[in-house]
Amino acid sequence: MPLLQHQPKSILVTGGAGFIGSNFLHQIVPTFSDASIVNIDKLTYAGNLLSLQNIENAPNYQFVHGDICDSNLLKRLFEEHQFTTVIHFAAESHVDRSIHIPLEFIQSNVAGTASLLEVAKDAWMSESSCRETYRFLHVSTDEVFGALGAEGKFTTDSPYAPRSPYAASKASADHFVRAYAETYGLPVIISNCSNNYGPYQFPEKLIPLAIVRALEMEPIPVYSKGENVRDWLHVHDHCDALQCILSYGECGETYLVGGFGELSNLDLLKLLCNMIDEQLQRPIHTSQSLITFVQDRPGHDFRYAIDPSKLTTELGWSARYTLHEGLNATVQWYLSHQSWLKAVMDQSYRDYLKSQYVSL
Repeated sequence: MPLLQHQPKSILVTGGAGFIGSNFLHQIVPTFSDASIVNIDKLTYAGNLLSLQNIENAPNYQFVHGDICDSNLLKRLFEEHQFTTVIHFAAESHVDRSIHIPLEFIQSNVAGTASLLEVAKDAWMSESSCRETYRFLHVSTDEVFGALGAEGKFTTDSPYAPRSPYAASKASADHFVRAYAETYGLPVIISNCSNNYGPYQFPEKLIPLAIVRALEMEPIPVYSKGENVRDWLHVHDHCDALQCILSYGECGETYLVGGFGELSNLDLLKLLCNMIDEQLQRPIHTSQSLITFVQDRPGHDFRYAIDPSKLTTELGWSARYTLHEGLNATVQWYLSHQSWLKAVMDQSYRDYLKSQYVSL
């Protein structure tokens, strides 16, 4: 393990009521018990405080309902809490929604990131020890790199080639983060991860949606022939990687996080359906029979795959979950947390889901 680079004292987490953010907070609130932790979240449809019930009363944790585009609110929080650390998750993340409402993604992902960077810059740059004292960790996606063919993996040298409004908004945010590092010396680190899955993921994404549809014996949609390939990463492995990057990563660097979980969407759904049937004690192939092929979405990237060797070699991180282990644990979690599923899916959004395709 390399030398410790950063010890957080006061942490701002943006978007902590969402999927990855809530899992990360479950991990760091007890781990950094001596640090004060503030979670700011706008609480859009995919953000839910039910995902944070286990830590909501922790003495070092505080929730703030707010928008990162609100610079005045951010300034007040920085002044009150004297943050040494920002972990930036807040983003609109559903590719299908970005196709229908791209301007909302620009506002949240681009303008929101720029607003946060500007406030952090004003708060931190007056100190000569900025790079030694502070960290701004920007959590991004592999979708900024566009699509791969049948071979190869994304690396930190891969060119940016976003092909959806969501990917373009995250690529723009990445560029703003780097620009603030180069122009102002802001101590930033960027991580780009592959497709996450696991507890507390809103059921518009492929895996939790498939579980919900299988439970209700409703069609499980998959685009085209289901041949598109994703590199699946359990969210707990991702959170371990982020904590490692935050503590030991070098300012100005980019780290890629992947779980060596490549699988086509169709093969993933078949595996998932078999696990669901086994855990529900249904006849085998009951859930598989629900898989329904639907028209492909515009600009659908064929394949993503991450090379995380820099993170492994330099910082010593490696994934704990195999894809099979992680999927099995995920199915168990959703089947044992059906009250959470029902609570986060009101009827209006269930109607919306039925009219839309799943993001793959």
